[in-house]
Amino acid sequence: MRIVIAGGTGFLGRPLSAALVADGHDLVFLIRGSSPPAGQSGATGARTRAVTWTPGGDAGPWAAEIDGAGAVINLAGESIAAKRWTAAQKRRILDSRLQATRSLVAAVRGAAAAPPVFVSGSAVGYYGPLGDEIATEERPAGSDFLAQVCVQWESEARRAASDRTRVVCIRTGIVLDADGGALPHMLPPFRFGVGGPVGSGRQYWPWIHREDWIALVRWVIQTPAAEGAINATAPTPVTNADFARALGRALHRPAFMPAPGFALRLLLGDMADGLLLSGQRATPSKAERLGFHFRYPRVDDALGAIFSPG
Repeated sequence: MRIVIAGGTGFLGRPLSAALVADGHDLVFLIRGSSPPAGQSGATGARTRAVTWTPGGDAGPWAAEIDGAGAVINLAGESIAAKRWTAAQKRRILDSRLQATRSLVAAVRGAAAAPPVFVSGSAVGYYGPLGDEIATEERPAGSDFLAQVCVQWESEARRAASDRTRVVCIRTGIVLDADGGALPHMLPPFRFGVGGPVGSGRQYWPWIHREDWIALVRWVIQTPAAEGAINATAPTPVTNADFARALGRALHRPAFMPAPGFALRLLLGDMADGLLLSGQRATPSKAERLGFHFRYPRVDDALGAIFSPG
């Protein structure tokens, strides 16, 4: 089938796109330029096309690609961790998600043959900073910046829901792989022998191996019972201290030197609390209940596979 993907050239979009093409689907990338940046297209060949779009909140000529598509995937948005969270950057983070989602929703709602499924990004930041209480998909939203971004983002996505289209909001945790995301930024201290927990280390880090994240999105597309919010996290979230120890084991390096919270706040501002010093004990309750199986349910297995010499 034809799948339309916005935001398909990033750390998640590239390998997801390649997997979907390997599954036999035809892929249409919605891109802002005339062609994907060199080396960033998720998949190449006769089964892929790039179409220019301007996600300003409305549908445009590109919306013809939505009509008759088998699925639409929305991963578009300003990087959460690319820059310090000034007021202007917070506005860009929010607006980029809302405008892209509104545009896609307008195209879905206006299609003569609406796509059966609209998969839209979100994050476990929806739940806000939590202690050790478990966060399933039924937990209410938090009230901090990231939570409110996710609330508004999901609210826009849900407007695409109808008797023709089911909507799935993928609440993604910390995605692990060697070539991008958060993990490469964690490695230098460990390689110099000064790695360790961040802040108190008691905050939960809801992680997922990228292969499982890709498999989950593919499963969502093919599973009619999957709808609404779905936590894209491994079944065994761990505290930051446990994560640091597991990373140390995978790298064969010590993991005892903590990074003080006050220093991270000085360096990163609000981003430190939003991304590093707080967390959620999120679990994939809905996905497991519907029969999804994780290849890497334990963090030692995931990190071992990522850093295996083979």
